[in-house]
Amino acid sequence: MSISKNSQNLLMPSNKLQSRPPVVQFCSINACEKTSFVFLRQELPVRLSNIMKEINLLPDKLLTTQPVKMVQSWYIQSLIEILEFLDKNPDDYKVLGEFVDALVTIRNRHNDVVPTMAQGIIEYKETFPHDAVTNQNIQYFLDRFYMSRISIRMLINQHTLIFDGSANPVHPNTIGSIDPLCQVGDVVQDAFHSAKMLCDQYYLCSPDLILQEMNKKNLPISIVYVPSHLYHMLFELFKNAMRATIETHENSNNLPPIQVMVSLGGEDMSIKVSDKGGGVPFRRIENLFSYMYSTAPAPQMGEHTRPPLAGFGYGLPISRLYAKYFQGDLQLYSMEGHGTDAVIYLKALSTDSIERLPVYNKTALKNYKVSQEADDWCIPSKEPLDLSNYKVAK
Repeated sequence: MSISKNSQNLLMPSNKLQSRPPVVQFCSINACEKTSFVFLRQELPVRLSNIMKEINLLPDKLLTTQPVKMVQSWYIQSLIEILEFLDKNPDDYKVLGEFVDALVTIRNRHNDVVPTMAQGIIEYKETFPHDAVTNQNIQYFLDRFYMSRISIRMLINQHTLIFDGSANPVHPNTIGSIDPLCQVGDVVQDAFHSAKMLCDQYYLCSPDLILQEMNKKNLPISIVYVPSHLYHMLFELFKNAMRATIETHENSNNLPPIQVMVSLGGEDMSIKVSDKGGGVPFRRIENLFSYMYSTAPAPQMGEHTRPPLAGFGYGLPISRLYAKYFQGDLQLYSMEGHGTDAVIYLKALSTDSIERLPVYNKTALKNYKVSQEADDWCIPSKEPLDLSNYKVAK
């Protein structure tokens, strides 16, 4: 394929993406297919090439793993396919149809990006288990890589769902993947029952749910949001809460329920998921958001017998990215010996829900060149001192 001069410019990532629209602009009922086509054929190559530049900054010992090389090949192929539409006529309905088909092909090609990249990380960790500096850089990269993936899939889903000519019979009010009246309580219930079904299959029991919704109007809370994103976050939190609850109370006849409170304020819509699963030590909280850390054995690609409530350990870090994508957050507050509160923060107003996107520039480049230096604070050992083998002198 020959690439025009204008197309070649897109291969050099700029430090500005085309736009960062709020969620409300994604769900315009007056969406024009031609306008969307012109926007995406320019925007998608920029987003793809930005993150591809960062992939190339990864250490060679990670880049040479077969899974990472495979992910690279997917991104290269997808970029080439999008660039083919740069010089095509947006007034040609045949071109618009071909573009939808190309986007569907690209989306399907990237379906396994998360587990494939995770497998590459596992292979790297097994070979270089104590490379602390590279681990730090990989954490930085993966946050940006998976956030980029969320944004690209968001754009592709909006275009294909709106312009493929078929409505969603299950959710007729949605515009693309966005529900202008997303009933938060309904999504909580859906995510809980899905996690409960898995929990019952694996443990033969599961805790109950207590749900409260708090707002000034005493009505069910709704926001403009992507239900699938919210479902993903809640499903991961419920799986963690159920696993902790059952393993902590395995000798008890009664499992304490998981409590969920949904609160709507002037700026924030918050969801707190509370369990009595014993909590985790404070020093381990940040580890739970690390891609290099998991409390469960690492699964292998193609393995279908792994426990349903555990996996690569990517549930929490990617869930936090979903929350941050539209300027929210996901935080954990744990009391060791008691339980954990997980809080999802989302913007109450759709106009405040602006995309959070990684940008490739000199600042980003510096984060791939971080070297381990002496700490300027006195810090204790990472693991607590075990005094059980020490005898006190009399």
